[in-house]
Amino acid sequence: MSTKTFYVTTPIYYPSNKLHIGHALTTTMADTLARYKKMLGYDVFFLTGSDEHGQKIEKTAKEAGMKPIEYTDRIVAGFQELWKQLDIRYDDFIRTTEKRHYDTVSKLFRIIYEKGDIYKSEYEGYYCTPCETFFTERQLKEGTCPDCGRPVDILKEESYFFRMSKYQDQLIRYIEEHPGFIQPGTRKNEMLSFLKQGLEDLCISRTTFDWGIPVPIDDRHVIYVWFDALTNYITALDYLNDGENYRKFWVEGDEVVHLLAKDIVRFHTIIWPIILMAADVKLPSTVFAHGWLLLDGGKMSKSKGNVVDPIALIAKYGSDAIRYFLLREMPYGEDGYYSEEALVLRTNTDLANDYGNLLSRSTSMLDKYFGGTVPDPGDREPLDDELSALAEGLRERYVAAMEKFEFGKALQEIWKLIARANKYIEEAAPWTLAKEESGKSRLGTVMYNLVETLRITTILVGPFMPATPERVWQQLGLTEGGLKTWESAEFGRLRGGFRIDRGEPIFPRIDPKEALKPVEEPMTPEENRQESKPEAENANLITIDDFFRADLRVAEILMAEPVEKTDKLLKLTLQLGSETRTIVAGIALAYRPEELTGRKIIVVANLKPAKLRGIESQGMLLAASTPDKKQMRLLTVDGDIPSGSRVG
Repeated sequence: MSTKTFYVTTPIYYPSNKLHIGHALTTTMADTLARYKKMLGYDVFFLTGSDEHGQKIEKTAKEAGMKPIEYTDRIVAGFQELWKQLDIRYDDFIRTTEKRHYDTVSKLFRIIYEKGDIYKSEYEGYYCTPCETFFTERQLKEGTCPDCGRPVDILKEESYFFRMSKYQDQLIRYIEEHPGFIQPGTRKNEMLSFLKQGLEDLCISRTTFDWGIPVPIDDRHVIYVWFDALTNYITALDYLNDGENYRKFWVEGDEVVHLLAKDIVRFHTIIWPIILMAADVKLPSTVFAHGWLLLDGGKMSKSKGNVVDPIALIAKYGSDAIRYFLLREMPYGEDGYYSEEALVLRTNTDLANDYGNLLSRSTSMLDKYFGGTVPDPGDREPLDDELSALAEGLRERYVAAMEKFEFGKALQEIWKLIARANKYIEEAAPWTLAKEESGKSRLGTVMYNLVETLRITTILVGPFMPATPERVWQQLGLTEGGLKTWESAEFGRLRGGFRIDRGEPIFPRIDPKEALKPVEEPMTPEENRQESKPEAENANLITIDDFFRADLRVAEILMAEPVEKTDKLLKLTLQLGSETRTIVAGIALAYRPEELTGRKIIVVANLKPAKLRGIESQGMLLAASTPDKKQMRLLTVDGDIPSGSRVG
């Protein structure tokens, strides 16, 4: 019997700025689903990535004084660092600037064009640049974008159009015949209502900017960003070459699930399915659109500046606490609310008081009453049956919730057993049983039941909080892999006789007063000088974002010559990728001009130009020197790497 497959995707995020906690929600959902399906034995492929084309990126990069690809390289590196810190384990990270994606989009465009479903005409209508979306007049909300509320522009230009209207009735039938395709049901009803109002053909090319994939039959046009972006889901599987992963996970696959926030549900449930229909490609199994994570001030938005940085939260509370909070707090399909106060409360209540305390109390009593060895069960009472019965039905309830994307409900089911085990301790009163030799057998049963409860709940917690299980296994002394699997998560599989290794609390209580202290206002430069002390070890620490602001590149020295009327400066002519630059550097005491030609060095490429001795210096090279400056060595590259290559 062949293994079932599961393909799960997040939206590919737009690199106009750093990601916020709302983006972390979607990606944590996808990662948790991927881990859950792997735990059940599925063959899983998990995709995330970045959507890098369009007018907005071109404009933002220009304002930053960078090329679009340089700008997106820097932002995307921040995406990948966030996913690493959040314990996101994806199988592929797709960038729409990759050649494989260009080629895939071009192929898809040609297939649909040759079928007669793409034609050239003139577009005149309303366009929201931040949303990269066209609207009809009736779709506007009081003259503004119905999605983000910003002003729209009236555009008139030659464009290619996709005959979406041709597939309207086919898509309506598909949605009605596949009730699980759009989830939750409220989103399905919204999309059906939208479809039944009538679809217009979709403008899918632009001529007013060039940061995008050229239309393969007309390179004066670039392909509209949503036609480009949505194709990523099959690019990554190698649709281009009818590759093994495409056949396995899409064509013959059991489940294909797109996870996303509700504001982009229309693109994924109307535009994307119709593109696939036109290309004779199978539709995904499910599009699940969750609600927004709201602050007191409403929806988080980069443009509003009201976003919460997940990197800072992870540094403060740990990735598992953040993951647990996000998935526990979000109501099914509805909006949820974020506040740091709620995060601290949830962490203290569920993770420290309930789960962490159950582990701490159990291992403490095992040390005290059994010398750290887990006993086999002895005398039983009805109280034990209540606990084991709750545990035995847990897997079924857990699966039922997870299959419907009810992450919070699945966690609630786990915590019901954890709460029952904590109550069980009070009812069984092991401290009383330990006073009499006659209570030893009964005490063994109690301690065994607590370890079994911890073992089963920790297996089920794993997809949500991947860093936690190993810490629990270490304290419980569970080295045998077979007792950590989904198949073993049945009450009574454990055999006693092994030793525990009690450690520190896995979730220490957080002091809310300390954690929620308001951040002090930054000091003025004068105050900072007065307050600074040489012994402040952390004064010069920077964040990963600070590092990525410096665009470090490899440059080849084409020529070096002395600067007139100075003993220290050399004028260097550099090859930096496709461009030539001049840098003035104070290295003449350490290097002769003739020995520098051909060397590949590291330069800061995005430093503001400055004039030195009348020469414009367009960057800065990196060098190491002794404190007295008598010895100096350039930072060079080990091996042959092209000039212009990014460092970092």
